[in-house]
Amino acid sequence: MQSFAAKLKNKKMRKTLSPFDSKLSCVRTGKCEMGRKCQMSVAHRPTFITNCAFCTNVGGENSWQELWPIYFKGILSDITKVTRLHGFDPVWLVLVVGVIMFTLGFAGCVGALRENICLLKFFCGAIVLIFFMELAVAVLAFLFQDWVRDRAKEFFENNIRAYRDDIDLQNLIDSLQKANHCCGAQGPDDWDLNEYFNCTGENLSREKCGVPFSCCIADPAQSVVNTQCGYDVRKKTPAERATVTYVKGCISALEAWLPRNIYIVAGAFLVISILQIFGIYLARTLMSDIEAVKAGFRF
Repeated sequence: MQSFAAKLKNKKMRKTLSPFDSKLSCVRTGKCEMGRKCQMSVAHRPTFITNCAFCTNVGGENSWQELWPIYFKGILSDITKVTRLHGFDPVWLVLVVGVIMFTLGFAGCVGALRENICLLKFFCGAIVLIFFMELAVAVLAFLFQDWVRDRAKEFFENNIRAYRDDIDLQNLIDSLQKANHCCGAQGPDDWDLNEYFNCTGENLSREKCGVPFSCCIADPAQSVVNTQCGYDVRKKTPAERATVTYVKGCISALEAWLPRNIYIVAGAFLVISILQIFGIYLARTLMSDIEAVKAGFRF
């Protein structure tokens, strides 16, 4: 049994213990909520910073993507423009990708900041779903190459028909043809599908039997683009045509491009996969820490 003097001494020592020392001891032993939150803040910091930066950058980009169709293209003011366009409007791809990226960044950022398991599960599940969808698309595209080639040909031909209907689609096709030194889906004659370039007698356009300027072989000596270089090109013989325009189709050009750049494509896919796996790891780690705190485990 302790003496009266020893008890009095212990009582005085407890009174002189500072609040800071008490909190520090609590954090070290993990016996208080403050200690758990201190340790969890270290765990969720990488997830929060990563998603906050992602959300901020994509948020500004997505705002511009929202303004583009509303104010510049007037799509929402005249929704029938979508039904009248027979080809692919690039604005919808940009909008869909922007909304998905912003939603994921926002869910990951707020989930990490507020330690919300529901948002973190949504973020983690969406990234896993996107990862497996990318993997499935790559495998299926390799296994069903003929089907992919036919769909690509059909897609390109539909966009050739709508070449003059939308300025963004027109710029997209021109960029594709200039970058790959190609013309049409299978060749220059595919431009017969367009009402402005076909060679029928009913066509009164000046571009009759021609091709877009992006099909023309660029002259290094010319600093100004000649937008009329493709006029009446398809009235010429194949030998004469080959000196003025590209004769290879864009489908064949893309098929030849992939083997030459297989390492670049594989590297890009690998980098994207690593970033996705890293995001999944951070989200899962933070969820485990939150669940551990709620269950009363000590760190």
